[in-house]
Amino acid sequence: MKNLFLMCVMLFIACFSNAQKVDTIINTGIYKSYFSKELKEPLYVAYKLYKGGGECVRTKFHFKNDTKLVMATAKDYSGDGGERAIYDEGHLANAEDFANNCVNDEKTFRFYNCLPQTGNLNRGIWKHWETEIRKESQDDSLLIICGGEFKEHRLLGLNKEQKSDNVIVPDHCWKVVISLKTNKITHILYFTNEVKENTVQNLNKVEDLENLIGYKFNIKY
Repeated sequence: MKNLFLMCVMLFIACFSNAQKVDTIINTGIYKSYFSKELKEPLYVAYKLYKGGGECVRTKFHFKNDTKLVMATAKDYSGDGGERAIYDEGHLANAEDFANNCVNDEKTFRFYNCLPQTGNLNRGIWKHWETEIRKESQDDSLLIICGGEFKEHRLLGLNKEQKSDNVIVPDHCWKVVISLKTNKITHILYFTNEVKENTVQNLNKVEDLENLIGYKFNIKY
């Protein structure tokens, strides 16, 4: 019985490790989503940013899926007073970065451009760094790559009444910023994704980040 249990654990680990790979690239014209069919969400997203920001009003924009891929839905994120209410549809390619063009801004509201983030992260330290990086884009053209770490395989909103296995909550989120003026990395940020206070680490090397998240990513766009 013990050996059977160990075999099941090892099989689960192997299957989940294989899930942490990109098998589809969705090119929207303003960002690329490096999507995992097994995870049903992006591993990471990449986009270029120069002079981000604008006045577009986003109140009527809602996340959707305009592909044939199976991924999260609005129902997965709908709050019912339980776990679902904890998590936001956390943009990877930030909506406000494209607010100078409402057509482009609306394109950021896709389920292949978001991960479940606690409100404390999405509206807190993650937003803080989005704002700081957008300021930097006023003087420099940037390549931004951001995504999630998926090690615990925590399912979002799994309950008896309304089961959902479409959304896996990242244990950490991350963001890498490269100056296209100097071709140097300016930020390697590694965020916790917790209900309570969230923290961020400033890392020195991309290799350090890849070792933490468990997969490699493309830093070219």
